[in-house]
Amino acid sequence: MEKFNTFTGVVAPLDRANVDTDAIIPKQFLKSIKRSGFGQNLFDEWRYLDHGEPGMDVSQRKLNPDFVLNQPRYQGAQILLARDNFGCGSSREHAPWSLQDYGFKVVIAPSFADIFFNNCFKIGLLPIVLKSQIVDALFTEVKAASGYRLTVDLDAQTVTTPDDQQFHFDTDKFRKHCLLNGLDDIGMTLQHAEKIKQFEQKRRAEQPWLFT
Repeated sequence: MEKFNTFTGVVAPLDRANVDTDAIIPKQFLKSIKRSGFGQNLFDEWRYLDHGEPGMDVSQRKLNPDFVLNQPRYQGAQILLARDNFGCGSSREHAPWSLQDYGFKVVIAPSFADIFFNNCFKIGLLPIVLKSQIVDALFTEVKAASGYRLTVDLDAQTVTTPDDQQFHFDTDKFRKHCLLNGLDDIGMTLQHAEKIKQFEQKRRAEQPWLFT
Protein backbone atom coordinates (compact mmCIF):
# COMPACT_ATOMS: atom_id res chain seq x y z
CA MET A 1 0.00 0.00 0.00
CA GLU A 2 1.29 3.48 -0.87
CA LYS A 3 2.39 5.67 2.04
CA PHE A 4 0.22 8.71 2.74
CA ASN A 5 1.64 11.84 4.33
CA THR A 6 1.12 15.28 2.78
CA PHE A 7 -0.93 15.61 -0.37
CA THR A 8 -2.29 18.48 -2.48
CA GLY A 9 -4.98 17.82 -5.07
CA VAL A 10 -7.82 19.28 -7.12
CA VAL A 11 -11.23 18.98 -5.44
CA ALA A 12 -14.39 17.68 -7.13
CA PRO A 13 -17.68 18.55 -5.34
CA LEU A 14 -20.37 15.84 -5.27
CA ASP A 15 -23.25 17.85 -3.88
CA ARG A 16 -25.54 14.95 -2.87
CA ALA A 17 -26.31 13.52 0.57
CA ASN A 18 -26.79 9.81 1.32
CA VAL A 19 -24.75 8.57 -1.65
CA ASP A 20 -24.94 4.79 -1.31
CA THR A 21 -22.47 2.15 -2.45
CA ASP A 22 -24.73 1.05 -5.33
CA ALA A 23 -24.51 4.58 -6.71
CA ILE A 24 -20.73 4.59 -6.22
CA ILE A 25 -20.33 1.30 -8.10
CA PRO A 26 -23.52 -0.39 -9.39
CA LYS A 27 -24.09 -4.06 -8.58
CA GLN A 28 -23.59 -5.38 -12.13
CA PHE A 29 -19.89 -4.51 -11.96
CA LEU A 30 -19.14 -6.53 -8.80
CA LYS A 31 -17.89 -9.59 -10.64
CA SER A 32 -14.21 -9.19 -9.89
CA ILE A 33 -12.27 -9.50 -6.63
CA LYS A 34 -9.36 -7.48 -8.02
CA ARG A 35 -9.01 -3.90 -6.84
CA SER A 36 -8.38 -2.51 -10.32
CA GLY A 37 -10.63 -1.77 -13.27
CA PHE A 38 -13.55 -0.26 -11.36
CA GLY A 39 -12.68 3.41 -11.86
CA GLN A 40 -14.23 3.59 -15.32
CA ASN A 41 -17.59 2.61 -13.81
CA LEU A 42 -17.45 4.87 -10.77
CA PHE A 43 -20.85 6.60 -10.37
CA ASP A 44 -21.82 4.81 -13.59
CA GLU A 45 -25.54 5.62 -13.57
CA TRP A 46 -24.87 9.33 -13.05
CA ARG A 47 -21.78 9.58 -15.21
CA TYR A 48 -23.18 8.06 -18.42
CA LEU A 49 -26.45 8.57 -20.28
CA ASP A 50 -26.88 4.88 -21.12
CA HIS A 51 -27.13 1.78 -18.93
CA GLY A 52 -23.74 0.26 -18.23
CA GLU A 53 -22.84 -3.41 -18.25
CA PRO A 54 -19.51 -5.22 -17.71
CA GLY A 55 -17.35 -5.41 -20.80
CA MET A 56 -18.74 -2.31 -22.48
CA ASP A 57 -16.29 -0.01 -24.25
CA VAL A 58 -16.64 3.12 -22.12
CA SER A 59 -14.97 5.22 -24.82
CA GLN A 60 -18.08 4.65 -26.94
CA ARG A 61 -20.57 5.58 -24.22
CA LYS A 62 -22.30 8.98 -24.01
CA LEU A 63 -21.23 11.03 -21.02
CA ASN A 64 -23.68 13.03 -18.94
CA PRO A 65 -22.36 16.60 -19.36
CA ASP A 66 -24.09 17.74 -16.18
CA PHE A 67 -22.31 15.27 -13.91
CA VAL A 68 -19.46 16.81 -11.95
CA LEU A 69 -16.73 14.34 -12.92
CA ASN A 70 -17.41 14.96 -16.61
CA GLN A 71 -16.86 18.71 -16.36
CA PRO A 72 -13.44 19.87 -17.65
CA ARG A 73 -12.65 21.94 -14.56
CA TYR A 74 -12.68 18.82 -12.37
CA GLN A 75 -10.60 16.54 -14.58
CA GLY A 76 -7.77 14.96 -12.64
CA ALA A 77 -9.44 15.60 -9.28
CA GLN A 78 -7.99 13.51 -6.46
CA ILE A 79 -10.05 14.85 -3.56
CA LEU A 80 -13.80 14.22 -3.46
CA LEU A 81 -15.93 16.62 -1.43
CA ALA A 82 -19.20 14.99 -0.41
CA ARG A 83 -22.22 15.43 1.83
CA ASP A 84 -23.65 13.58 4.86
CA ASN A 85 -23.76 9.79 5.14
CA PHE A 86 -21.46 9.13 2.21
CA GLY A 87 -21.03 5.42 1.41
CA CYS A 88 -24.25 4.20 3.00
CA GLY A 89 -26.04 1.05 1.83
CA SER A 90 -24.34 -2.31 1.37
CA SER A 91 -20.91 -3.23 2.71
CA ARG A 92 -19.27 -3.83 -0.67
CA GLU A 93 -15.52 -3.20 -0.67
CA HIS A 94 -15.74 -2.34 -4.36
CA ALA A 95 -17.01 1.15 -3.51
CA PRO A 96 -13.71 2.47 -2.09
CA TRP A 97 -11.83 0.37 -4.68
CA SER A 98 -13.61 2.22 -7.49
CA LEU A 99 -12.93 5.64 -5.97
CA GLN A 100 -9.24 4.83 -5.58
CA ASP A 101 -9.00 3.27 -9.04
CA TYR A 102 -10.49 6.44 -10.54
CA GLY A 103 -7.73 8.45 -8.87
CA PHE A 104 -9.17 9.75 -5.61
CA LYS A 105 -6.88 9.73 -2.59
CA VAL A 106 -9.12 11.62 -0.14
CA VAL A 107 -12.86 11.87 0.50
CA ILE A 108 -14.11 14.70 2.72
CA ALA A 109 -17.64 14.68 4.16
CA PRO A 110 -19.52 15.63 7.34
CA SER A 111 -20.23 11.92 7.98
CA PHE A 112 -19.67 8.47 6.49
CA ALA A 113 -21.35 5.10 6.75
CA ASP A 114 -19.30 3.05 9.22
CA ILE A 115 -18.43 0.06 7.00
CA PHE A 116 -17.47 2.24 4.05
CA PHE A 117 -15.36 4.41 6.36
CA ASN A 118 -13.48 1.36 7.66
CA ASN A 119 -13.00 -0.13 4.20
CA CYS A 120 -11.35 3.07 2.97
CA PHE A 121 -8.51 2.82 5.48
CA LYS A 122 -7.78 -0.77 4.46
CA ILE A 123 -6.71 0.32 0.98
CA GLY A 124 -5.08 3.67 1.77
CA LEU A 125 -8.00 5.92 0.79
CA LEU A 126 -8.29 8.63 3.45
CA PRO A 127 -11.82 9.55 4.61
CA ILE A 128 -11.90 12.87 6.47
CA VAL A 129 -14.79 14.07 8.63
CA LEU A 130 -15.21 17.84 8.89
CA LYS A 131 -18.07 19.82 10.41
CA SER A 132 -21.04 20.54 8.15
CA GLN A 133 -20.39 24.30 8.28
CA ILE A 134 -16.82 23.79 7.05
CA VAL A 135 -17.95 21.45 4.28
CA ASP A 136 -20.60 23.99 3.23
CA ALA A 137 -17.94 26.68 2.97
CA LEU A 138 -15.65 24.39 0.97
CA PHE A 139 -18.45 23.62 -1.50
CA THR A 140 -18.91 27.35 -2.04
CA GLU A 141 -15.20 27.92 -2.60
CA VAL A 142 -14.74 24.90 -4.90
CA LYS A 143 -17.63 25.95 -7.15
CA ALA A 144 -16.36 29.54 -7.28
CA ALA A 145 -12.78 28.78 -8.29
CA SER A 146 -11.67 26.52 -11.13
CA GLY A 147 -8.81 24.20 -10.19
CA TYR A 148 -9.47 24.64 -6.47
CA ARG A 149 -6.97 22.63 -4.43
CA LEU A 150 -6.70 21.49 -0.84
CA THR A 151 -3.63 20.28 1.02
CA VAL A 152 -4.06 17.34 3.38
CA ASP A 153 -1.40 16.68 6.01
CA LEU A 154 -2.12 13.35 7.69
CA ASP A 155 0.69 13.64 10.21
CA ALA A 156 -0.58 17.03 11.42
CA GLN A 157 -4.20 15.98 10.73
CA THR A 158 -5.01 19.20 8.91
CA VAL A 159 -6.76 20.31 5.73
CA THR A 160 -5.47 23.62 4.34
CA THR A 161 -7.20 25.83 1.77
CA PRO A 162 -5.47 28.00 -0.89
CA ASP A 163 -5.86 31.06 1.37
CA ASP A 164 -4.22 29.19 4.29
CA GLN A 165 -7.34 28.46 6.31
CA GLN A 166 -6.58 25.31 8.26
CA PHE A 167 -9.04 22.74 9.61
CA HIS A 168 -8.16 19.92 11.99
CA PHE A 169 -9.59 16.44 11.61
CA ASP A 170 -9.52 13.44 13.94
CA THR A 171 -8.25 10.02 12.99
CA ASP A 172 -7.59 6.79 14.84
CA LYS A 173 -3.96 6.48 15.99
CA PHE A 174 -3.50 2.95 14.65
CA ARG A 175 -5.07 3.76 11.27
CA LYS A 176 -2.93 6.87 11.01
CA HIS A 177 0.18 4.77 11.67
CA CYS A 178 -0.81 2.30 8.96
CA LEU A 179 -1.44 5.01 6.35
CA LEU A 180 1.75 6.92 7.14
CA ASN A 181 3.76 3.72 6.76
CA GLY A 182 1.83 2.22 3.85
CA LEU A 183 0.69 -0.82 5.82
CA ASP A 184 -2.43 -2.76 4.85
CA ASP A 185 -3.45 -6.01 6.59
CA ILE A 186 -0.92 -8.02 4.59
CA GLY A 187 1.80 -5.48 5.26
CA MET A 188 1.08 -5.63 8.98
CA THR A 189 1.33 -9.42 8.90
CA LEU A 190 4.60 -9.37 6.96
CA GLN A 191 6.17 -7.30 9.74
CA HIS A 192 6.06 -10.51 11.77
CA ALA A 193 7.29 -12.76 8.96
CA GLU A 194 10.34 -14.01 10.87
CA LYS A 195 8.29 -14.93 13.96
CA ILE A 196 5.76 -16.72 11.77
CA LYS A 197 8.57 -18.65 10.08
CA GLN A 198 10.04 -19.64 13.47
CA PHE A 199 6.63 -20.80 14.71
CA GLU A 200 6.08 -22.93 11.61
CA GLN A 201 9.53 -24.52 11.92
CA LYS A 202 8.94 -25.30 15.60
CA ARG A 203 5.53 -26.79 14.93
CA ARG A 204 6.86 -28.94 12.09
CA ALA A 205 9.60 -30.26 14.40
CA GLU A 206 7.21 -30.95 17.31
CA GLN A 207 4.27 -32.29 15.27
CA PRO A 208 5.71 -33.75 12.06
CA TRP A 209 2.66 -35.96 11.49
CA LEU A 210 0.65 -32.88 10.61
CA PHE A 211 2.81 -32.30 7.56
CA THR A 212 2.96 -35.82 6.07
